[in-house]
Amino acid sequence: MNSMQSVQVEILGQVYSIKGMEDHAYIRELAAFCDAKMREVQKATGTSDAHRVAILAALTISDELFRLRRQYQSLEVSVERSATRLLEITGPDEGA
Repeated sequence: MNSMQSVQVEILGQVYSIKGMEDHAYIRELAAFCDAKMREVQKATGTSDAHRVAILAALTISDELFRLRRQYQSLEVSVERSATRLLEITGPDEGA
């Protein structure tokens, strides 16, 4: 998609018109993810205050993001170490 187009999504019973350059299906997928997280938080906390639910869902998503970033960084270091070991074992000429 090259231009900003609007797509309607529903999150926690509210309809939003979202403009973006991304594919409509992708925007709907993001909205469905947000809706699911908010409903999960709403069910776990028993609160019906949409603002509170949104803040708690944002914190939950942020926590997941930060944990995945740490995991990614750890895997990146592990891959670099493994590649260095392989180069040491095979020698610099055998990898080329």
